Amino acid sequence: MSTVQRQMVWGAGLAILICVSFTIFFFIRFPLADWRSLWETDVMDIPFIIFIPSLSIVIGILFGLTSGIRWKNQIQSIDSWLHQIEEGRQLEVSEINAGSEIQTIATRVEKIQKQIAEQAKLSQKLATEKAEDIESRMQEIISQERNRLARELHDSVSQQLFAASMMMSAINEAKTKTDDRETKQLKMVEEMIHQSQLEMRALLLHLRPVALKGKTIQEGIEELLIELSQKVTMEIKWKIEDFPLDKGIEDHLFRILQESVSNTLRHAKSTTLEVLLIKRDEFVILRVVDDGIGFDVDEAKAGSYGMQNMYERAVEVGGTLKIISLKNNGTRLEVKVPII
Repeated sequence: MSTVQRQMVWGAGLAILICVSFTIFFFIRFPLADWRSLWETDVMDIPFIIFIPSLSIVIGILFGLTSGIRWKNQIQSIDSWLHQIEEGRQLEVSEINAGSEIQTIATRVEKIQKQIAEQAKLSQKLATEKAEDIESRMQEIISQERNRLARELHDSVSQQLFAASMMMSAINEAKTKTDDRETKQLKMVEEMIHQSQLEMRALLLHLRPVALKGKTIQEGIEELLIELSQKVTMEIKWKIEDFPLDKGIEDHLFRILQESVSNTLRHAKSTTLEVLLIKRDEFVILRVVDDGIGFDVDEAKAGSYGMQNMYERAVEVGGTLKIISLKNNGTRLEVKVPII
């Protein structure tokens, strides 16, 4: 039963109760000589004994209807405030037009909204400090490890590939062309070694940490997607707006993007990938869309560490993460972070 219906029933019941009580009191105070006069006396061509209860019921229903509509509007106002808080929107005091009955609730809603905003601000500040601290401590370690790995690859694998290439070249030059099949096979091996050398050189050139490393998130995303588009066959599109962000938010959004793109490459079997980074109102929005095979979001959320990690990163900066995926219709991931 809705609020309006409930108030109408209460109003009609209260009207009947008042009518009965008043009638009993009146008849006790002024007894009737003949009870038949109640039926014989007409009011607007309706017997008095029917007119009075009917009028009371109508008045009660109208009163209940008016009261129910009023309470319904007030409840909807409260629901609207809570929805705005849930979405992370700033609720100004001037926007709260509350009656005296719910003014206390309006005041408490305003306080809760301020507390949530302060907590989101503190979370973003802590995330920024954490990201800066981790980056400062990890930067030297990552740089040293990267240089060590590049040096070992160059001194071991790269040198061995070079030696193998020289040996195959010498064998092919010294071998007589009596067996065309064997010659072709040796030539193919030489070409494979040569291609491996090229790939090793590219790996050494591109060996770098995956963090932003002093770049803005816009620069990091463009660099990541440009490099990805050169290595995969899928069509990659992006729209990235230029606006400043705290370091903590940038780091978390970039990590979420990396995890999402990694999942797309490994599981989605998609042909297109679209990335969007924009600022609308007081929100920064990161959206990743593919046209892959899709998946069950609930099952993935329960069993995927990467999925849980993305949700936690969004929450750490006071944001929300929503994933919509339909079978054979792709996946859409969207992160909204309020800018405090």
